[in-house]
Order: sequence, then C-alpha cells, then structure tokens
Amino acid sequence: MTTKTWHEQAAALNADGRAFIDGWRVDARSGLCFDSLSPVDGRKLAEVARCDVLDVDLAVTAARRAFEDRRWAGMAPAARKRVLVRFADLMLAHRDELALLETMDMGKPIRYSLSVDVQLAQNCIRWYGEAVDKIYDQVAPTPEDSLALITREPVGVVAAIIPWNYPMLMAAWKIAPALAAGNSVVLKPSEKAPLSALRLAELALEAGVPPGVFNVLPGYGDEAGKALALHMDVDCIGFTGSTRVGKQIVQMAGQSNLKRAWTELGGKSANIVCADCPDLDAAVESAIGSIYFNQGESCNAPSRLFVEESIREAFLDKAMTLIPRHAPGDPLDEETVMGAIVDQAQMKTVLGYIEDGKAAGARLLAGGAAARQDSGGLYIEPTLFDGVDGAMRIAREEIFGPVLSVLSFTDLDEAIKQANSTPYGLAAAVWTRDMSKAIRTSRALRAGTVHVNQYDSDDITVPFGGYKQSGNGRDKSLHAFDKYTELKTTWIQV
Repeated sequence: MTTKTWHEQAAALNADGRAFIDGWRVDARSGLCFDSLSPVDGRKLAEVARCDVLDVDLAVTAARRAFEDRRWAGMAPAARKRVLVRFADLMLAHRDELALLETMDMGKPIRYSLSVDVQLAQNCIRWYGEAVDKIYDQVAPTPEDSLALITREPVGVVAAIIPWNYPMLMAAWKIAPALAAGNSVVLKPSEKAPLSALRLAELALEAGVPPGVFNVLPGYGDEAGKALALHMDVDCIGFTGSTRVGKQIVQMAGQSNLKRAWTELGGKSANIVCADCPDLDAAVESAIGSIYFNQGESCNAPSRLFVEESIREAFLDKAMTLIPRHAPGDPLDEETVMGAIVDQAQMKTVLGYIEDGKAAGARLLAGGAAARQDSGGLYIEPTLFDGVDGAMRIAREEIFGPVLSVLSFTDLDEAIKQANSTPYGLAAAVWTRDMSKAIRTSRALRAGTVHVNQYDSDDITVPFGGYKQSGNGRDKSLHAFDKYTELKTTWIQV
C-alpha cells in the first residue's frame, strides 16, 4: 500500500469511541467524553466515552451474568477454540483497519502496526484458542478406594487494564488466555490509545464470543481503572503499566475482595556487551534497533548499555552510523522506522530526562531534541548518551522514550552487579562467544528474560514477566493460564 493510500485512509477514518458493554456500543452513563488526538499530526480521531464507576458496574454485572449462565464457560473447549480462531481470522481480514487505528492513535509506524502489532495479536488469540482443547487435567495417586481429580476451572470475571504502547498486543496477551479458559472479561484500555481495543470487541462478537463475555471500557485510570480494581465482583485483575500504578492496583485488590492481582510493570533493562562478543556488528544493530523500536516506548527496552571498555569506541563508532536510520518520520510512510511519541505529557517527560542527563554530565552524542515540529505531531530524535554513571537518573529510572545510556566496564562481575542494581527485573542481555560465561551471567542476572547474543528474539511459547518491582505472574505461554484459572481438588470415595 502506498503512502498516499494510507493518508487517504487516515483522512477517511471514522473511529467509534463508545464503550462496548454486553454486546452493544454505548455512551458513558454520565454522557462525558474525552478527545482522542493523534500524535501523528494532532488531528482529532474520536470522542471517547469517559467511563466511570457506573459503567464499570454495568460491565461487571454483564460479565458476571454471562459467566454464571455458562454461555461461554459452559462451551466445550473445542467450541471456544473455533470461536477464537474465527476471531483471529477476522483480525487478519481487518488488518489494514486495525493497523491504521493503532498508528493514528499511538504514533507507531504503519509498517510495524501491520507486521508486529496486528500479526502478533492475532497469533496470540489463535495460539490460546488452539491450546485450550489440548490441556489435560490430572488424576492424583490415591488408595484404590478413592479417586482424586485435579481440575482447572475459570476464575470468573477478569478485569484487564492495559497500557498505550502496544494497545492491541497487550489486549491480546490478557484476553486470549482469559477467554480461552472460559472467563468473562472487562478490558480497560489506556485513555491514550483506546481505539483498537474497542474495535477488537466488535470483531470478537462477530466471531461468536457471546454478549457480555468481552466488554471494553475506555476511561481514565483514577475513574474506570480504580473502580475495576476496587470492585467486589471482579475475581481477578491483570495490569500492565507503571510500577507506581501497579502498586496501587495490588493495594486496591487487597482493600476490596482480595481479588487476584497480576502485574507486568516497569523495566530498566541492561544489555551487556563483552569484548569477546561473537559479532560486534550484530550487537550494535541489536542495541540500536531495540532501544529505538516503538520510539523507545517498550517496557523491556534495553535502555542501559554496558560495553566493555576495550571495545567501547569501536562500538560507539558503529552505533553513530546507524542512528540516522532511526530518525523519526511520517508514521504513515511505510519506510519510516521510528514514529511519534504518544502524547504531550510523555513528550515532556522524555525531554525532561534528556535535559537531566546533560545537566548530570553525561555526554550527548546524538539527538536530544524534538523533531518534525512542523508536522503538528510529537517526535523526538533518537538520543544517545555516553559517559553515563550508574547514579544518574537516566541510568536509574524508566524513561519510556528513544534514549540510550552507555556505561562502560572492565570487570564483568561489576557490570552484573550494576545491571542488578535496580528495582526492576524485566529483561537483560549478554553478548559473549564464551558459552560458560554466558550461562554464568544469565544465571546471575535478576530478570524474567535473559537474551544471549541477541535481543527480543522470542515468541508466544515462552513466558514474559519480571522479577522484583517489574511485577508478578507471567504473560504468554501456557503459564498464563495459571493466572486465569482456579485449581480444584475433587476427592471421590469409591
């Protein structure tokens, strides 16, 4: 599809910002709305329902009714599988529409909305649909006068609160295992990028997910999100977002009905490149590509780069030649690899960190300023700091923008110590041709995912989540079913 065609489609985009409750598009009960503004060029995309506690009550009631009458939970797993596979097929049939919503709503390049977000989201829905009729319960070893069954049952009504950086994919990571297991779901997308999640609800209904089973409530965190976390009839809540808000979600779960609270939170991932790296070019490509992908708005972005001092200059020379490739461009141009920052608040935050890094004495080698300021959108140059000290804020705090901090080391054990010296533990990487060193380092790094001689090469089959204040529980893989099911023991005397 040509750039002109994407622009034409964007001009004709008519996004529906109403909530989706019990199979219907509805306004917020209060009648209030907020504007969805595109970071691509500032245009207004839709008026979005500003849902609050009244709408949460309606959605949870609908979800509970759907769960109790077994319209979905009572289906055979094979029947739920067929519906979820149709859901994934419909996502592919509407791939251009979904990708355009994603790009216009949160600013990522259309090439990645198509190849990454739509593709991985539909694959997630499909994978859990295909998995659910292949999971077996257990029979425990008992005396011959007894039969003990260990079975999984859906937990009930699941609330899911997702962030704005990968709206469609994060929705899929939550709803796919929850729906496959037979739960009813109330999803609250971020107010910064709610449009693709709302469209997914319509496609799910078209695929055969019964009314009330999948509901979507746009709104603000301190209104709709808080109401879900405190609701006495929500059995489980899954949250992806900041550590600060994640702590509040866990507290509210405890204050209410002690609902299960699963969190995937912030990160400050360390990427360690040793002098015996097997392919320096590949390490540089990976380090630069991974931090600037999605404008740096990724929880697992390798924002702390530890390079062994003996190869630091060579590494930086190669890195500087790659940075121009990541200059922000028009997200609707299929050649663009870095798009827009999601909104003014995030733009201000990222630029503030850049100024803080300069003031702290880090050497700014590239970027550091706003870009494409005549576009009406929100863009920041890919930014690289050298000479970063571990005590600097840019090395300690999650920036969530296109900012890379380079730290050098001469002793690997000290690099590992610095890598672990963070409240986060989401992801990490080590580059070395010595496999014994790689294994020792991967074991020492306190992170939920450790990459060796690559970064980001994983898929739906492996779990994703963090240590420490990066959260609890795991998304992806069969392990995600643990979050959305109850284990029941049935002991039968025979």
